[in-house]
Amino acid sequence: MAKFSKPLVICSFIGASFGGAILVKCYFSREFLGGDPYNSIKNASDKIIIVTGATSGIGRATTLALAKLNAKVIMACRDNSKCEQVRESIVMETKNKYIYCRKCDLASKQSIRDFVEKFKNEHKRLDVLINNAGVMNCPKEVTEDGIEMQLGVNHMGHFLLTNLLLDKLKESAPSRIVVLSDIAYRKGEIHKEDLNLDKSYIPEVAYRQSKLANMMFVKELDKRLKGTNVTVNAVNPGVVDTDLVRHMSYYKSVLSLLFVKPIMWPFIKSPRQGALPVLYVALDPGLENVSGKCFKYKEEEEISEIALDNKVSYWLWLTSEKWTELNR
Repeated sequence: MAKFSKPLVICSFIGASFGGAILVKCYFSREFLGGDPYNSIKNASDKIIIVTGATSGIGRATTLALAKLNAKVIMACRDNSKCEQVRESIVMETKNKYIYCRKCDLASKQSIRDFVEKFKNEHKRLDVLINNAGVMNCPKEVTEDGIEMQLGVNHMGHFLLTNLLLDKLKESAPSRIVVLSDIAYRKGEIHKEDLNLDKSYIPEVAYRQSKLANMMFVKELDKRLKGTNVTVNAVNPGVVDTDLVRHMSYYKSVLSLLFVKPIMWPFIKSPRQGALPVLYVALDPGLENVSGKCFKYKEEEEISEIALDNKVSYWLWLTSEKWTELNR
């Protein structure tokens, strides 16, 4: 019977484990031997698309993919200098010169209004609005206008931006709105008595509330868009390797580096993979008349009952109108 040295056995075990991890990652990410890129549309040169938070993560990957499809993309970002660096790299890679940086700080109502005014002066139409930007589990902070940061950026900022652009979207119909979601909304709660979480702030609770607000926004806006030929859908990209988790302490720890991240690695998608369902919902011809839904990759995902509370959704809409001064 053949004998194997201990080092050989250890190396074989490590190799088999690594190979198994690769196979698991390929299965869960649906990316194998070059990937499963979105390819239902070969050219989107007739599309004008806004992407918020376009300098990193899913937003950057989405912008790059759209640029490769020859779309005209407006990168709505808080940091203009960073945006310009990313824009230049995308233009160099894709040879698409119709990629633009425009300042839009979702933590500032005035910045959002300035962005919309500039956009309307520069462009006659808007085909797709992708509400991608977000913050997650950050320490207690408020926006320029005094709104809790996660609710302010993830929901209120996009609420104001979307509503201010609705006239342009309606003029450009058929057009689409895509809202980035997170399964965390299922554990969320709209704190009607303390929406700003001034009495008690827990980062995770604030994040879940903001993502539930996103999903309620999708459902309520869908009702208001009936007959306009403008659709709105949510996208759950899954667990994606982005800097969105930068505020979560356990991701920075030595323990996480040595144990948690290696275990989680097979199940975490790259930003490119995370962008695939966004592109699908934004561009696929088969979804032209589909609205008020949530998609995970190319499959519709059932929306949790908690997001279907019409009374709370209506209350949240009216409160959002007031807090963003939408009708001023």
